[in-house]
Amino acid sequence: MNGEEIIMKTEEKTDEQSSLNLSKNFANTCINKELIDLNFKKCIQGYHLVNTSPVNETIWEDLNSLIFTSVGIEVYLQSEGSHLPGMDINTSIGGISNKSSKYLTKKQNRIDISSYRLTTVCSDKHCGDPKDIIQEINKRKNFEYYSIIVRDEMDKEQITYYWLLIPSNHDVVNPSSYNWEPTFGKRGKNKDAQVGWHTNSINGSNMSIAFSMSSQLWMHIEMTDEIKKFVIASCTALKKTKYNYIELMDKVNN
Repeated sequence: MNGEEIIMKTEEKTDEQSSLNLSKNFANTCINKELIDLNFKKCIQGYHLVNTSPVNETIWEDLNSLIFTSVGIEVYLQSEGSHLPGMDINTSIGGISNKSSKYLTKKQNRIDISSYRLTTVCSDKHCGDPKDIIQEINKRKNFEYYSIIVRDEMDKEQITYYWLLIPSNHDVVNPSSYNWEPTFGKRGKNKDAQVGWHTNSINGSNMSIAFSMSSQLWMHIEMTDEIKKFVIASCTALKKTKYNYIELMDKVNN
């Protein structure tokens, strides 16, 4: 094994250990797992008392902050809907990046997460290189966890939600875990021209960038048993509301 391979192996081990430490940090902070699950249910089902639309990324930030506070995790700062990349919530357990996704099939085996626009390092005018792309992605990670709410809308009358808290340096969301290769167009004016980047697959997960989508990074995550270990709460909510906002105010005032 040469020096470069030793360094790479050491970095991989360090990242893995750091990821485990983050998981333990959250587990130690939130000893009452039943309360986390209960308040997640209350928050999501409470939202659906007056809303039929699913919980999206912007709404999730507010609900997630409420849940954190309710279980004794201090919330210092929220992005309040800002579209700036990086941390959305600053808490006593670390920075949080809020994401939302949904299962596209009944198998519930894969989710897609949109992330940064990377036009500064790659585009149709300047394709860039993997080293700069990886460096730029990791440079913007000023948070410790991805807090992802995943929904299953296969049932017409209800939505099932799953809350995942994945350390931001976990292999599945770490661009340096993958091998990056150019993506070439297959038809039309872009045939044989580079149109983006894609990675190899690791346990079913991979990443991709499409220049036509403002060079946005997409993380395609396979819901393996390992990833499902990061599910910390779940619940089901009816799509049928119980109140509208006027009725809710009348009920509160009376």
